[in-house]
Amino acid sequence: MEAEIKLSYQNKREAEAVAKAVSPDNVKVPSGLFIKTTKKGSKVFTNVKCETKLQTFIATIDDLLCCVSIAEKAFLAAKKFE
Repeated sequence: MEAEIKLSYQNKREAEAVAKAVSPDNVKVPSGLFIKTTKKGSKVFTNVKCETKLQTFIATIDDLLCCVSIAEKAFLAAKKFE
């Protein structure tokens, strides 16, 4: 199973913040699961490939989107103080 998640932001700064938030260094993923996040301009692309259970695939995407949501809320909150 494979998925590509594309997210668009208002600017490169927001995209960079989200990409960094969902791409921590040195994270071990279970065998058979591959995740790669990249930023291109104001867009963030995450590719998820799962060679195991559907449940693992769905849980991984859910976790990713939860992290994205938290990152978005953080930079929206920070904008209020600029």
